[in-house]
Amino acid sequence: MYTMRDVARLARVSVATVSGVVNGKATIRPALVSRVQGAMRALDYHPDQVARSLKVRRTTTIGVVIPDFGSGFFVEVVRGVEDVARTAGYSVLLCNSNDDVTQEQRHLSVLLSRRVDGILLASTDPYSMGGRQKRPNTPIVLFDRIPPGYTGAAVIIDNMAAAYSATKYLISLGHTRIAFISGRLDLSTGKDRADGFRKAMEEAHLPIRYDYFKSGDFKAGSGVRCGLELLRLPEPPSAIFSSNSQMTVGLLEALQQSPLKCPDDVSVLGFDDLGTGTEGLSFGALIRPQLTVIAQPGYQIGQRSAEMLLGMLTNGADVDGADRGEVVTLKADLCVRQSVIPRQA
Repeated sequence: MYTMRDVARLARVSVATVSGVVNGKATIRPALVSRVQGAMRALDYHPDQVARSLKVRRTTTIGVVIPDFGSGFFVEVVRGVEDVARTAGYSVLLCNSNDDVTQEQRHLSVLLSRRVDGILLASTDPYSMGGRQKRPNTPIVLFDRIPPGYTGAAVIIDNMAAAYSATKYLISLGHTRIAFISGRLDLSTGKDRADGFRKAMEEAHLPIRYDYFKSGDFKAGSGVRCGLELLRLPEPPSAIFSSNSQMTVGLLEALQQSPLKCPDDVSVLGFDDLGTGTEGLSFGALIRPQLTVIAQPGYQIGQRSAEMLLGMLTNGADVDGADRGEVVTLKADLCVRQSVIPRQA
């Protein structure tokens, strides 16, 4: 195994110069940087990041904990985080809590034990304060979900306003028999979307029927179950609003098992698109009929969350986000396609 001294010898520079290149010191002449980097490649030399992190007291890594690797929305968030982190010279450690509180706490413990510089968290624990009790000097930024009582840094969308506007759109097309498939009501995203639906229905003096309000859990299986229950009613709804992409996929599966067709018999509106490719192509626009959705700015949420966390690190934050309190609220837009049509007579 080659050492920094071997790199210095091959590049014909001092060990101090090699160390400066490794640590990104800006005062080293470009020609010397090029020689050192060439010698490192020739020797396949990789700096000992563990030893370096102990010396400089930072690891240039951030941890990201999301609840679902299968969600197109969270994939977009992570893509935004990684682009910002990479540009700033940081690496990302990605963890999947699988919407399980125990797994989330285990991931947080591992990330803290690995001395990550900061953490981005979409918490599945409605009572979590972001794990700050374990290592209060690690900055934390929450995104997508905010537990009750959390007063720290976060990046979210206005879920209530988005769900309200989606429901108002269905009402504007003459739909009165509108069903809603909720997510977990103990999470801010689930509760706020349900509240937006209720507000729009109440303002229009439309009843929220017990058999039209179905409780899901943000997973596809609950979308299938709730969808079948709605489609098999003696009087099925004329429109169904599903409050996340995974449950919308399940609802579409339920429609495959039903004689009812979308959009002729029942309109479908989803919260979240089904994901996008690296060039921005929406998967929701590829299926037939193309899905009308509330499109969340997942990539921008990831970007803004990472920028906020790196800003805290750059500014030498010695307390977590609970004492900084900045909450950035981004806008989600209604994307009208083909799966919603005016109510049929």
